[in-house]
Amino acid sequence: MIWVQLPLFVVPRCYRYGDVDLRREKAPENPWLAWGLHLAHAMAEARGISPHLRSLLNRTLIMLLAEHRDGELIRSSDFHGVLRDRKISTEHISEVLERMGVLLDDRPASFEKWLAVKLDGLAPGIRSETERWVRALHDGGPRSPARDPDTTRKYLRLARPALLEWSARYQHLREVTREDILAHVDRLHGRERRVTLVALRSLFAWAKNNDVIFRNPTSRIKGGPLDYPVRQPLHPDELARTIEAATTPQARLFVALAAVHAARPGAIRALQLDDIDLSNRRLTIAGHTRPLDELTHQLLLQWLDCRRRRWPNTANKHLLINKVTALGFGPIGSVTAAKILQGLPGTLERLRIDRQLEEALTHGADPLHLAAVFGITEATAIRYAHSARQLLEEPHETNPTGSPRTQGSTTNKHSTEHLGSR
Repeated sequence: MIWVQLPLFVVPRCYRYGDVDLRREKAPENPWLAWGLHLAHAMAEARGISPHLRSLLNRTLIMLLAEHRDGELIRSSDFHGVLRDRKISTEHISEVLERMGVLLDDRPASFEKWLAVKLDGLAPGIRSETERWVRALHDGGPRSPARDPDTTRKYLRLARPALLEWSARYQHLREVTREDILAHVDRLHGRERRVTLVALRSLFAWAKNNDVIFRNPTSRIKGGPLDYPVRQPLHPDELARTIEAATTPQARLFVALAAVHAARPGAIRALQLDDIDLSNRRLTIAGHTRPLDELTHQLLLQWLDCRRRRWPNTANKHLLINKVTALGFGPIGSVTAAKILQGLPGTLERLRIDRQLEEALTHGADPLHLAAVFGITEATAIRYAHSARQLLEEPHETNPTGSPRTQGSTTNKHSTEHLGSR
């Protein structure tokens, strides 16, 4: 924990050195500024930052550190608005200041904002008990490690409909009965019922261990059979619309990796340059090496050429990058990947599912074949084989003409060939 001396009077900082250009002027004499400029230079060299961005980074550091004194901390709230007005990213500035040990990030955490929104509408007693549970998941405790942030958000999202329902007639969790739990989960089916019950069990187990309730109302409630849905293939028109929407080299490569190689969006974002073996025509996705077809090979060459022209000095080893990640070392974000086909029925995840389903339809719903081709687990391969058998046995439910799309892989191949003809 960092102890900070609170100021008696809050005086807005005056940035007098906001327009110093090191190409024509000398930097003010200050050891802290010299250290910051040195760190910025090393970071720019390691990441291949362009000269223009280097100049912006240096000017910003001069503005913040020209009059910096020993023992002083620079608050994020002081300069965040100034940099926003100047249209300067705070990411690299904050990294330099943090390495110097002079940054105090006093901005409200996004988790606090999210939690306040999700707890809105709950009865006061239920709200306080739920908040303690969520914080225990997020922060951990003496005997329980912190859970993954996505798991914490998922649990509250699943439990919230029940909590809102109970808040209409109860004030505390100890008033919730076993019948209330059953009444809520009995309206759900399959996977939704099971995952909702997992979240509610976590909530009431925490409440029982912390003496909030007397008995756990979720005890001995079964999750019920897990009926996996029958996967449905994409219609050729939906696939064609998706391919037409991929207008950039990066988007076309995303679509090819999902529609031809059945790669998950996360696995595509995690791909690195070392995973591509162009000379031997091999591609490694999530640790599974597979042959590199001509279409994907062509799209890879187009993207690599575009990547080299746009970011020739980047040190990021990820295959797919953008203007933000080219200045760092991480992959592009999941939101960026999702926006590529936003609003279309053939999302990256649907393309992946469609490719595996088509392979199952073409090769007689053989789970061993699916596991070998795509490197998926046995359970996942069995589910896709089950969906394929259902489609083959009941074609009237998926195709009004009475003939299931048993040549899915051929259809997929012919459709995706248009990606390489642009």
